[in-house]
Amino acid sequence: MSTERELAWFRSSYSGSAGDSCVEVATTEEAVHVRDSKDLTRPAFAVGREGWGRFVRYAVDH
Repeated sequence: MSTERELAWFRSSYSGSAGDSCVEVATTEEAVHVRDSKDLTRPAFAVGREGWGRFVRYAVDH
């Protein structure tokens, strides 16, 4: 499993342009990792790719 430092993080296109409300994600073969870029002291969390897909479909539909 990759450590947080090894992951290639990118900012969500839905994050605020002022840089104060940013969600960043990084993907691996096993999971999608998510973190809050304004509070890097909090650990990121990971969700399986299938679960992430269900979340994104739900978010788009609602």
